[in-house]
Amino acid sequence: MATDPEPRTPQARRSTRARHDALLRLLREGTTHVDELAAAVGVSPSTVRRDLGRLTEDRKVARTYGGAVVPEAFQERPVAESALVRPAAKAAIAAAAEPLVPRSGAVFIDAGTTCAALARRLAEGGHEGLVVTRGLETAALLADAPGIDVVMLGGSVRPLSHGLVGPLTELALDRLSFAVAFLGADAVDPARGVGEPTLEETAVKERIAARAGRVVVLADATKLVPVAPAAPAWAWPGGTWTLVTDAQAPPTLPTHCAQSHITLIQPPE
Repeated sequence: MATDPEPRTPQARRSTRARHDALLRLLREGTTHVDELAAAVGVSPSTVRRDLGRLTEDRKVARTYGGAVVPEAFQERPVAESALVRPAAKAAIAAAAEPLVPRSGAVFIDAGTTCAALARRLAEGGHEGLVVTRGLETAALLADAPGIDVVMLGGSVRPLSHGLVGPLTELALDRLSFAVAFLGADAVDPARGVGEPTLEETAVKERIAARAGRVVVLADATKLVPVAPAAPAWAWPGGTWTLVTDAQAPPTLPTHCAQSHITLIQPPE
């Protein structure tokens, strides 16, 4: 992408640096669309596009459809911190995923804040049936929902994600099966699957996928390769699976999903 030359005067350079800093702050807070960024910093969308082009060249941001996000070094966020990141996008993903919940049969809903957004919709929308989870927040959201029977897997609680892992988790999964399993992820690559911080996490994801008739991965645009940083461990969620993400996903995502025979669902902006 072509960008304007560096401003010549010291004052202009300071103004550009200040605007770049403001854009980076807004991107980290979840404002990712060009028009919204332009309104927030008080410049035209074309100026923001030029700024994003410069920041992309400097490898400070990664472009997405209609905007950009800030790629971070891979790190597992505490669940309370993760809940503050892009809540509107996660709510849109949950709304797009809700029609995939079957009328009958057991459903698995993973740990994580995007999966918790789906659980919140099921609790508020009168869904009935068996829901199995390994997430503390997911279980708490569904515990008082009328018509929903909640099964919490046993195991060791991971301190950051509040997800259960380990031999007890795997033992319980071997005795269950699911019509649909909704999985969260720390990173998603259509060619590699879902990325996680530990091999324990990938092992439990693969065991869940093996017990499910259909696997649906819920992930917002910041979790998608090439925007997302490389995860240390990867799991392949079955032969074919569905990815539900938001409208800010990288523009190359549909092609990459088609190449890997993955069904892609994106809510409109």
